[in-house]
Amino acid sequence: MARARRADPPAATPPGDERTVELTRRLATLLGELGLSELEVEAADVRVRVQRAAAPVLAPPPAPLPAATPDERPLVADVVSPALITVEAPMVGTFYRASSPTADPYVQEGDAVKEGQVLCIIEAMKLMNEIESKVGGQLARVLVENGQAVEYGQPLFLIDPQS
Repeated sequence: MARARRADPPAATPPGDERTVELTRRLATLLGELGLSELEVEAADVRVRVQRAAAPVLAPPPAPLPAATPDERPLVADVVSPALITVEAPMVGTFYRASSPTADPYVQEGDAVKEGQVLCIIEAMKLMNEIESKVGGQLARVLVENGQAVEYGQPLFLIDPQS
């Protein structure tokens, strides 16, 4: 009769590492519950930073197309590259593409933009807040209409950093 061999117990994790792992798990849970993109905690000799990976911005699904005959190919509408960087509204307010109604917009689709360049203004509580690009590249798309109300975290622009 064959005897079952008992597996060796896993190596014990040092107590400090177990606490760090547990803290990281709790922070990740909080990140999801609160809808945050980043959370950092520092206590004594431990510093933990949990950051959610940026989800690629996907275009809304296209309207259903009529059934295609074998000779026709369906058209692909509004495909967004996952390599595009999204510039989001950092606050609730009103989106403006220019500094005044008669001024030219700060940027147009296809323009080259630099990191730190002003892309638009969001008016919040009678204050005009300049929104800057967080990367350099080419402005692929403006996602908001001039004068439209925007929410915190709402995508405003798509920038192609590889251009």
